Amino acid sequence: MKKYVSLDKRSKKAQKEYYSERRVTWGELNPVTRSVPSGKSYNRKKDKGKICG
Repeated sequence: MKKYVSLDKRSKKAQKEYYSERRVTWGELNPVTRSVPSGKSYNRKKDKGKICG
């Protein structure tokens, strides 16, 4: 029977193996395209359509 050893007591190499097994990939999705732009930042393209006056 394998004895359980907590993560913080494992070696750095064992911790790295543990986390690499559980790490998932984005697959075909690109995380950069999933970012939402901040509402506070100025966007020229957004303001071109508006008519001031």
